[in-house]
Amino acid sequence: MRPFRAGVLALPQELSALRRAVRAHVDAPCHDLQLCVSELVGNVIVHVGEGTPVTLAITRTADGRTRVEVSDPDPRLWPVLRRATDEDEGGRGLAVLDAVAARWGVRPGPYSGKTVWAELPPP
Repeated sequence: MRPFRAGVLALPQELSALRRAVRAHVDAPCHDLQLCVSELVGNVIVHVGEGTPVTLAITRTADGRTRVEVSDPDPRLWPVLRRATDEDEGGRGLAVLDAVAARWGVRPGPYSGKTVWAELPPP
């Protein structure tokens, strides 16, 4: 797979276009990959703010995993996996990511901000 990189504004109305762009780039069904993109960018929308500039990068690791990275400019708000109750309206995004991805994490950005990443098992 060729690397994919896109700079976008984190807006709810952009999520479907971003999923379609990823699908077109991969040129094959990639439901888990699209789900990870939606969850990671969606977390920026909810927790950092609508309209935040983000960078989406998708690459293949040496061991064949697909790595998805979403970088945003806020160094403070690191995602934390939590267990949502039946009554909670939200809070399941990282649980979904955790269930789909082989592994995921957060690292500080090179200059500021942070990058949240997830790796999917080899196809």
